[in-house]
Amino acid sequence: MAAALLLRDDGPIAWMTFSNIERHNAVSYEMWCEVPQAIARFDANPEIRAIVLTGDGEKAFVSGADISEFEKKRGSLDASTIYNEAVDAAYAAVLAAKKPTLARIRGICMGGGLYLAASCDLRICNDKARFAMPAAKLGLGIRYESIRRLMEVLPAAQAADIVFTGRGFDGQEALRLGFVNRSIPDEDLDQTVGQYLAWLGQAAPLTVKAAKAAMRAWSAGEAAEDVAAVRGMTDACFASADYQEGRKAFAEKRKPQFRGD
Repeated sequence: MAAALLLRDDGPIAWMTFSNIERHNAVSYEMWCEVPQAIARFDANPEIRAIVLTGDGEKAFVSGADISEFEKKRGSLDASTIYNEAVDAAYAAVLAAKKPTLARIRGICMGGGLYLAASCDLRICNDKARFAMPAAKLGLGIRYESIRRLMEVLPAAQAADIVFTGRGFDGQEALRLGFVNRSIPDEDLDQTVGQYLAWLGQAAPLTVKAAKAAMRAWSAGEAAEDVAAVRGMTDACFASADYQEGRKAFAEKRKPQFRGD
């Protein structure tokens, strides 16, 4: 089967599946280019509450960029620059998504796959997941944006550990390092991811959107205009119909039905 980015909506949850099973879901240039378009589509749909990134099959999340393309797509400095811009745009789109993003990680998560997962808000893996950033073993340069995001996710010493050595680590160590939110026995992975998605699907959209904007403003350096925008979004939560619904549902001891307005 040809490499492809598979997209689907499942009620309030959007799924983005990286499919290239023969190469452990290595990402092709075309797939990198499609990621920003997919995120924009999901962000524009008011029915969608969260976005899941995952890999096709049982063996891998994403093993990195598709090395088989490098001679053709990255064979010169100009070609490499174009390719790297597409990769950066994909990471940036996931990072800037207005909806919460969750990486469902089963199996291999290496190189570009590790940074793709790092670009998500939440990461859940199976215990047997295999993580690594092997750039130091291959002589590859690591983009500044990727290092910056890794430093946001991990303590500096832990980021240095996995980047400088290029060593592999499993799901349980990823949890101890703080890279993932949960590391689950393989047979329980989908149940745990499903519970998280249920929570995200039921959460008040305006509250989550404002909170995510606050997190991004903080990581970007707390520019005055960004902080002001977050405060405006927070005020909008208190003026919303959802806030009224939340109070009413609490008083009536039932689950609220939030609409995002």
